[in-house]
Amino acid sequence: MNDVVTCLAMAGPGGQGGGQGGTFQMLMPMLVIFAIFYFMLIRPQQRKEKERQAMIGNVKSGDRVLFGGGIIGVVSNVKDKTLVVKIADNVKVEITRAAINSVLEKGEKIGSEETK
Repeated sequence: MNDVVTCLAMAGPGGQGGGQGGTFQMLMPMLVIFAIFYFMLIRPQQRKEKERQAMIGNVKSGDRVLFGGGIIGVVSNVKDKTLVVKIADNVKVEITRAAINSVLEKGEKIGSEETK
């Protein structure tokens, strides 16, 4: 009788290979959920950030830019990490490249304002 109890105790629950299948079955839904999050949230965000970095890196003198605060200006001088931008007659400000939301095309309208 003791031999039977010892043998059952050593086998563990579910027999010898039961633990492996249960772990895989528990991890599979989590892997599927991670894959869905990656392709629907993480990857598109990385793509947008790459496009934004390329846009910021390609800013040159004469480009019209829109800042995060809604100010529109014309780039007059490009430096390594900053830009000198003319926002009005005789008014120039120095901003970081990260403050740029978008580079405006010629003729692009912003709200009721028409670009020249």
